[in-house]
Amino acid sequence: MFHEQYFEDYISGEQRRTGGRTITEADIVIHAGQTGDFYPHHMDAEWCRTQPFGQRMAHGTLVFSVAVGMTAGAINPRAMSYGYDRLRFVKPVFIGDTIQVTVTVKEKRDDPKRPNHGIIVETCQVLNQRDETVLVCEHLLLVERRPGDS
Repeated sequence: MFHEQYFEDYISGEQRRTGGRTITEADIVIHAGQTGDFYPHHMDAEWCRTQPFGQRMAHGTLVFSVAVGMTAGAINPRAMSYGYDRLRFVKPVFIGDTIQVTVTVKEKRDDPKRPNHGIIVETCQVLNQRDETVLVCEHLLLVERRPGDS
């Protein structure tokens, strides 16, 4: 599915919200295997019972990866991800928590290196099932300008 959108088409303040996704024990085990992060905070249920949160938590990088995937709906052939800034793990995500992502167009700016493109900054706010913010970051998109508008 394609959704063609030029730089000029983005509107500051515009929002979209994803559906939900429940984080499972399988997600955590697979992510640990992929990354090599087998810290007890994620893998040792008995040790976690002795810690302040009392249970295993998802890797922050897992929550980030899942959230990014959730925001990747329609393909915009005029844009590509330019990276992420200001990433924070605000609250832990536990097995069985369901997350959603709200994406807000925060800023539009020129790209000094590419006059035919602009940069869109989106704020990504990941919320759990209690509408508590668990992760925030800024997603930078490099977006083609409409021909003749640059």
